[in-house]
Amino acid sequence: MKRICLITMARNDNFFLEKWMGFYGPQIGYENIFIYLDGLDSDVPSDPSGKVNIIPVEKIAGIIDQAEPGRLAFLSDRAAEHLKNYDIVIGCDADEYLVVDPELGMNLGEYLSSIRIGTSLSGLGLDVAQNENVEGAYDPSLPILKQRHFAILNPDYTKPCVITKPVRWGVGFHRIRGHNYHIDPHLYMFHFGCFDAGMIAEKFASADLRKSGWEKHLKFRRKAIDLVTSCKKVKNGEKFLPTARFIQRWFRPVYKLNRPSMLNMEIVVSIPERFSGCI
Repeated sequence: MKRICLITMARNDNFFLEKWMGFYGPQIGYENIFIYLDGLDSDVPSDPSGKVNIIPVEKIAGIIDQAEPGRLAFLSDRAAEHLKNYDIVIGCDADEYLVVDPELGMNLGEYLSSIRIGTSLSGLGLDVAQNENVEGAYDPSLPILKQRHFAILNPDYTKPCVITKPVRWGVGFHRIRGHNYHIDPHLYMFHFGCFDAGMIAEKFASADLRKSGWEKHLKFRRKAIDLVTSCKKVKNGEKFLPTARFIQRWFRPVYKLNRPSMLNMEIVVSIPERFSGCI
């Protein structure tokens, strides 16, 4: 097995951080997870394993758009340090879950250990959003993907999150400076920032998030829910995901050639049933 670690930075995001630990820990080892808390005053998530490395650091200065380059520079530096002891570093946000296709019958650690990886690897990005016409409020007693059945094929989440060499991530882990991206045929990146309208409403009410400049980002997330809820032509994910992977592999935004594109199409797909118990 390859030595694999996972890093993120978050602030007062315990709901996702605790799920994040519970998802990745059994697959790569809790002791190989490194969570950097953005601010010494940040809430500390609960770690039932007692093994996760939870490290408060000085808050990155500025509102979110100003602080984001500093956050990714910090995480790029940490990743380079970890690569002295690990073969692979995974970097992503706390609401992002890198999933191996269940058809393979392998967990993430097993799969990444079985394949050759160049500088980086991406999973196909699926932005999960609540369809308010047919899906109710989130029930914490059930897996999220048993309650959410639709996603937007958003190339922003086809992130080069798996690396084997020191790199400089761009903001949000969306690209690697000076490198192409490579989309794996069996990896999927599920983003859950839009999965529940009630949680987004709660975040709108958070003074800390408003102070940090999150209002614009929360509006984008609300728009994702509106898009899924109003969509009249949902594509069958089982059939269309390979097409989406092909499009993103071969088409690029003219202004950022090292990022994938969906040619400005807003496509909603049904999430294949085999993923329903994953998260």
